[in-house]
Amino acid sequence: MSNINFFAEETDFKPKEKQKIRQWVLETVKSEGYKRIAELNFIFCSDAYLLEINKQYLHHDTFTDIVTFDSSEDEQVIAGDIFISIERIHENAAKFKVTERDELHRVIIHGVLHLCGYPDKKVEDKKLMTSKEDLYLGSRTF
Repeated sequence: MSNINFFAEETDFKPKEKQKIRQWVLETVKSEGYKRIAELNFIFCSDAYLLEINKQYLHHDTFTDIVTFDSSEDEQVIAGDIFISIERIHENAAKFKVTERDELHRVIIHGVLHLCGYPDKKVEDKKLMTSKEDLYLGSRTF
């Protein structure tokens, strides 16, 4: 049984290649020096659903593509919930002229990198985050 789970809230979206995504995420976490993933939940949702989470927990009244909650209790183990707006994925894929699959994968790995300790608020942090995203997107074998 896998400890990487996929759920949907207010959307009927189901990711393709679940097992390949799980393996890719696990390899990313291990290459970042973590021992294992205790539990990692990807919750695909609507803009409205994620906006409510953003307002309630982060006090941000803005749409976003992702919100990540770290629930790890051990520095060497990954655990958390990653909420992803499918509507933002579609919109951003068109905006950035990339496939929806690539945009989804970028956002997935972005959330995983947050759980690995990478912030993205400052300019230099954003640059490092983007370079890590590019590195791991390039390492996909599917």
